[in-house]
Amino acid sequence: MPGTPIFELAVPCEVFGIARPDLADPWYGFRVCATEPGAVVAGGFATTSPHGLDDLVTAGTVIVPGCANAEAEQPRELVEAVREAHARGARIAAICTGAFVVAQAGLLDGRRATTHWMHAGQLRRRFPRVRLDENVLYAADGRVHTSAGTASAIDLCLELVRQDHGTAVANALARRMVTPPHRAADQAQYMTAPMPVAGSGRPAVLGEVTDWALAHLGEPIRLRDLAARACLSERQLTRRFLRVHGRTPGDWLTRERLRRAQELLETTDLTIETVAGDCGFGTAAGLRAAFARHLRISPSDYRATWRGDSDRVRG
Repeated sequence: MPGTPIFELAVPCEVFGIARPDLADPWYGFRVCATEPGAVVAGGFATTSPHGLDDLVTAGTVIVPGCANAEAEQPRELVEAVREAHARGARIAAICTGAFVVAQAGLLDGRRATTHWMHAGQLRRRFPRVRLDENVLYAADGRVHTSAGTASAIDLCLELVRQDHGTAVANALARRMVTPPHRAADQAQYMTAPMPVAGSGRPAVLGEVTDWALAHLGEPIRLRDLAARACLSERQLTRRFLRVHGRTPGDWLTRERLRRAQELLETTDLTIETVAGDCGFGTAAGLRAAFARHLRISPSDYRATWRGDSDRVRG
């Protein structure tokens, strides 16, 4: 749309629009579709595109970047095209205020969704049937995905890549983009986190603790170990984890161990027992129990799915 913020438009172009045969082949068939082909202006940049909304309707995944004006009614033809694409089976993803387009199409009614915290009140007032959660980075409900503002566009796009190509490919792409490979969807938007006290010397303490934990996932890690490294009480550390990551230290650690296990299962021939030990689950039985509880699949079936299925990419 005219006036679309350039960053929210650029992120999908970077993630999906560049062929990466060394990561996965085929990658994505990618098009920028304009409500006014050849005359889209974003953040002072002219972005010309020969593709219009007819192309959008036939896509397998539709990504709606932010709106120039979330307060206004969004272009009727765009709203109808997004609605039709979804009816045809497309996966819909909205970045930041792109959620207003998807909500106007009726696709967020009764669904859990998010948007930038600065626009959350307005979205709630205009579309009261949306189950809005402005405290998370991104949300998924069925085939409809939404994200918070700006940088969380990267998180959402990487999550879509993970769904299509697996954890290893998504992590490799994140490293190429010099961005964290995964921020959990329910990590809190930063508007709730207080600024560090000047001179406290601890603005990065949580990052130091999580970096250490990620480097030692195969070892026994207790809450008191993390708290000691942070020079905090266990209660203080738990409060910080809940504020920043939206989960307790134990839940965060389990999630990261699962992510590591997924990557090893996708990229190596290590036995289930070895993967379990390397990721801190102890035994194959422990790994199987964690996969069953959190991923609803066995490690062996997960490996078979991602090592043998080459047709998961959505156009």
